[in-house]
Amino acid sequence: MNPARTASPFGTVLRAALILVLLLGWSAARGPDARAAERGETRASVVVHGGDTLYSAATRCTVGFNARSGSTMFALISGRCAQGAGSTWYADAALTTVVGVTTGVSYPGNDYATVRYTNTAVSYPGEVSLGGGATRDITAAANPVVGQAVCHVGRTTGYRCGTVQAVNVTVNFGGGGIVSGLFRSNICSEGGDTGGPAFSGGTALGIIVGGSGNCTSGGVTYYQPVTEWLSVYGLSIY
Repeated sequence: MNPARTASPFGTVLRAALILVLLLGWSAARGPDARAAERGETRASVVVHGGDTLYSAATRCTVGFNARSGSTMFALISGRCAQGAGSTWYADAALTTVVGVTTGVSYPGNDYATVRYTNTAVSYPGEVSLGGGATRDITAAANPVVGQAVCHVGRTTGYRCGTVQAVNVTVNFGGGGIVSGLFRSNICSEGGDTGGPAFSGGTALGIIVGGSGNCTSGGVTYYQPVTEWLSVYGLSIY
C-alpha cells in the first residue's frame, strides 16, 4: 500500500500566488482602454479643451471656453482672430480633422466669435488646459468684480494669476478697432496669448484680447467678458 500523500501548504500557497500574478499581469497589460472597450465604452482620439488651438486655412485661434446650447457644442474665440479666418476650423495644423464652422463674429464694439462644433467624433470637455497635462473644470460663468482673484492661460506665457483691477474699460486697438466693456487685470501677457481663457476658480470670466507691457518688465491684460457673449448666443458653460 502506498503511503498517503499529505498536501504541502507551501505548494498550495505558491500555486495560488502564481495564478494571482498571472491574472493581475494579464489585467494590467490590457490597460484601461482595453477594459473600457469590454464595457462598450469609446474614447475620443481628438480632444479640444478651452486653451487649445483651432486652425483655419488662414490663421489659428485659441479656444477660450467650450459652451453648449442643448446638445450642440460651441467654442468661444476672439472676434479679431476669427475675422478673415474663413468659416471652417480644424483641430490640427495640417488641416485634416474638421471640428466646426464659424457661426458669429462681433468686432469691433465687442471682441468675440463663436464656432459651432460639427464633428461628433471629437471630444469637447468643459475644462481648460493649464499646461503640462493639467486641466481646470469650468462649470459656470460670471461678471468680473474689482479685487477678484483671476487666472489666465496664454499660448505664449502659460498659466498666470493675479487680480481684477478694473471693469467696463474701453480699448482702442487701432484701425477703428474700439472695444468697450472689457475688464483689466494685473497679469502680464504677450503676443500669441490672445483668446486664452480667464477664470476665477471654476468660473469663466472672459478671454484675453490684448495687453500692455510684457512678462519681463511687467504689464496688464484686457479681457472680453463672457456673460454677455453667452446671453447673445443662448449658450451656457458646462
